[in-house]
Amino acid sequence: MNRMLLQTSLWAFAISLTLAPLFIAVFRRLHFGQQIREEGPRRHLKKAGTPTMGGIVFMLASLPVVFIFAPRTTELFLIVFLSAGNGFVGFIDDYMKVVRRRSLGLKARSKLLGQAALVVVFFIVWRSLGYDTALSIPFTGRDLDLGIYYLPFLIFFVIGFTNAVNLTDGIDGLAAGSAILAFLSYVIIAAMYGAADLAHFNAAMIGATFAFLIYNLHPAKVFMGDVGSLALGGALAAMAVLTKTELFLVIIGGVFVLETLSVIIQVIIFQLTGKRVFRMSPLHHHFELGGRGEWQVVTVFWAVGFIFAVIGLMQLGAL
Repeated sequence: MNRMLLQTSLWAFAISLTLAPLFIAVFRRLHFGQQIREEGPRRHLKKAGTPTMGGIVFMLASLPVVFIFAPRTTELFLIVFLSAGNGFVGFIDDYMKVVRRRSLGLKARSKLLGQAALVVVFFIVWRSLGYDTALSIPFTGRDLDLGIYYLPFLIFFVIGFTNAVNLTDGIDGLAAGSAILAFLSYVIIAAMYGAADLAHFNAAMIGATFAFLIYNLHPAKVFMGDVGSLALGGALAAMAVLTKTELFLVIIGGVFVLETLSVIIQVIIFQLTGKRVFRMSPLHHHFELGGRGEWQVVTVFWAVGFIFAVIGLMQLGAL
């Protein structure tokens, strides 16, 4: 199985590595450039015009490879559905930004409704396969059965995590590298549970995203856009639900959670006191404005992400 997973990953890597420069050239010709928010760090303004929507590259590279090498199960189609579906929502958002030449795309309500609809469809099929509604609680060894409240939880969980990955995609390579660490964790988890279909999916995502990361490292030649970040987030959230490790993803994907918490804390404290806890949120901008270079921030966050992944795997008994 390990050799097959490596083959899956290498094929996805090779295809993504080939497609990336082609798509970058096409995006430049079509002027599909990133619009930079004026309220962000000033040095980010020079990134305006960098090709975006690069997530299309690793999705196109990974999905065909998955269907060639992975056992075709309902679970496989479910994870592809939630990942590609969120990616499509992100594509619409990105496309509207590019066409309108603005940093804002879809209205938040439209984006959330689209994502919620995807989760409901996912849930209906998932429940028909006989999955239960219990949550394993990390560090306790106990389960909590949510019953009818699982669907509201699932909507919150999936939308929350996909948008957490989206928030993390603010500096070159941060979201892609952090996602690779999470997918590596889930390769181990899927293999531990004997889920070859899910293991192959994660292996393909690792290979395709790693090749994309080569072009996304600082200074980035392409950004993944919402099409990429929402697809990655949807894939990881689906993986957690299909392996019944929902709350363990909060640990394994701890970097994404910290980024989101920094935004929530900043908003709440500012509304209550008029003061800011961080120089700017999400958290990576706080360190940037403190004088840290992008590469320095990214490598530290990757290291933290690795530690979180190890803790999560240890709690699951995968290490």
